[in-house]
Amino acid sequence: MTDSKTANSPADANQGLTHFDQGGQAHMVDVGAKQDTHRVAVASGIISMKPETLAVIRSGTAKKGDVLGIARIAAIMASKRTSDLIPLCHPLALTHVSVEFAVDEAQSCVSCTVRVETNGKTGVEMEALTAVQVGLLTIYDMSKAIDRGMVMSDIRVQEKHGGKSGSWSQA
Repeated sequence: MTDSKTANSPADANQGLTHFDQGGQAHMVDVGAKQDTHRVAVASGIISMKPETLAVIRSGTAKKGDVLGIARIAAIMASKRTSDLIPLCHPLALTHVSVEFAVDEAQSCVSCTVRVETNGKTGVEMEALTAVQVGLLTIYDMSKAIDRGMVMSDIRVQEKHGGKSGSWSQA
């Protein structure tokens, strides 16, 4: 059994950042020596549905209320609770979260784009991805009485900025 001194020791620096200690056991990566930097991640996803479901969402007449408004709040709340949901994910103090929904009548879908920012030692990609998924799940939950066949897809990180690895953008 590996003790906690070994699991979070400077040996992490020799191995690179990894979720495994020298004994092969899972542990939270020690980011203590990293510098705080401004970090940004943008993630997106889509939920496709029947045209009549989209019409109800767009009109704001769903029986459960303002679907997109409630989904926006759920996404923001989820971004702030990511470390409670994803094992070994660091708890972060987020400085900004924005959630945008776009209705596409031609494709009968709603897209969700989330931008998350922090000033910290580790990135916010997981927070952005979690927010997108919970936002889309909330749309599903609030609309499933109309359409149980909705499909969530294309959930991905679009871009990230900050930290040692710099900027990255989905081509």
